[in-house]
Amino acid sequence: MISEDDDPTVLEARIEAGGGRLDKALADAFPSLSRARLQALLADGAVRRDGQPVAGGSAKAAPGLYTVTLPPVAPADPQPEAIPLTVLFEDADLIVIDKPAGMAAHPGPGSETGTLVNALLHHCGDSLSGIGGVARPGIVHRLDKDTSGVMVAAKSDRAHAGLSALFAAHDIERTYIALTRGAPSPARGRIETLIGRSSSDRKKMAVLRAGGRNAITDYVVEAVYGAPAKPGGAPMAARVACTLHTGRTHQIRVHLASKGAPILGDPVYGSGSPAAPVREAIAAAGLTRQALHAAVLGFVHPVTGASLRFETAPPADMRALEARLAAL
Repeated sequence: MISEDDDPTVLEARIEAGGGRLDKALADAFPSLSRARLQALLADGAVRRDGQPVAGGSAKAAPGLYTVTLPPVAPADPQPEAIPLTVLFEDADLIVIDKPAGMAAHPGPGSETGTLVNALLHHCGDSLSGIGGVARPGIVHRLDKDTSGVMVAAKSDRAHAGLSALFAAHDIERTYIALTRGAPSPARGRIETLIGRSSSDRKKMAVLRAGGRNAITDYVVEAVYGAPAKPGGAPMAARVACTLHTGRTHQIRVHLASKGAPILGDPVYGSGSPAAPVREAIAAAGLTRQALHAAVLGFVHPVTGASLRFETAPPADMRALEARLAAL
């Protein structure tokens, strides 16, 4: 390891025998770095062999001296940022907000600043629960960065423990609104599968036949848009209300895609292209993310015992898209 204060860290290792995927060979040579981290560094041009940039991780490894340049480490403690929040409820123990799309719940790769945690640190000061750790104070659950809607955060440790228990027991009311390509069939049902990491792409989740964790989503098709291309076929798009009974990563996105009705605008699970009128509606509405909104969050206050329920309408981009879909 070669480094100086305030300079990037450079790791060196020699690979004597070539063959096999480069990312795997590098993971063996640099055990402190995960294969996913190395793939990202390769994509950023941070890996060199004998001083020359190397190709992507799927290329064959060649013998030589490899160097990996790690960027300077970002501060571990997230900093308060004066980011406006739409606060639905707040007391001494918890805060409920309507999170906008584009805001990550907590700092992470690619979202080191501008997160909900940064905003909460400014809004709540020192009152956030510390159970979530330095990087995630107060965070009990999360929404994907590009999913909008209702979230609760803990301001006291007793609220954090109580909310965590409610989520673990699935004793939380959570309903999402999704705009989908086509519509799931039948119009009302339950999707119950195992969800885990995809074997073909570790960045994605997938429905699995074995392994993974049980995932349950109830759904109702609330409206359909655009006449089917053929009699008895699926409509062009639909509005679907999904109620979660478990909280797996990307659960609704994966489940709706498994029913042949992926969420419009989903860059990861939106396989296939919508009909041309739907694509035009998406562009005209300015939707640049998955059309998914956490509309309802209900739970018993873990400290006071009061029944709380919050509901918000989808934001402007989803409302604009739905209005255009309704005109098809």
